[in-house]
Amino acid sequence: MNWGNRLLLVFAVFASLMMYMVYQCMHTSVNLVSKEYYKDEIAYQTVIDGSNNANALATSTTIVQNQHSVQIQLPKEMSGKLVNGTVFFYCPSNSENDQHFALQTNEQGMQEIDKNKLKKGNYTVKIDWVGEGHHYYSEQPFRLNL
Repeated sequence: MNWGNRLLLVFAVFASLMMYMVYQCMHTSVNLVSKEYYKDEIAYQTVIDGSNNANALATSTTIVQNQHSVQIQLPKEMSGKLVNGTVFFYCPSNSENDQHFALQTNEQGMQEIDKNKLKKGNYTVKIDWVGEGHHYYSEQPFRLNL
């Protein structure tokens, strides 16, 4: 085999490897934290203000699980008050496990979420609510066991 054939063989192998790498890249899923991260970054000041308001309360938000449900307890200052907001179960490892729920608390400021609506795994629970005209935000790590 002369040097021309060897050079042609090297280029053919290189081109084949490049095509294989492009094929692999095109079929790899990319899970972003948010599909609209630029818009979320601009609105992040509301998260900072809500966190400061929630930290100023005497108690913090707690999340516990029992056999059938996940219980979210808002701070005691929110008991008996009209509260509107959302609960977001964010799964960093798989965006298909993310779940949004409307925050609908009882008189004691507690909400129960059925565990069957969630998949087992690690979550960051992001609770965003408005009570008595003030915006609050709480974020906690949570591991769901089924």
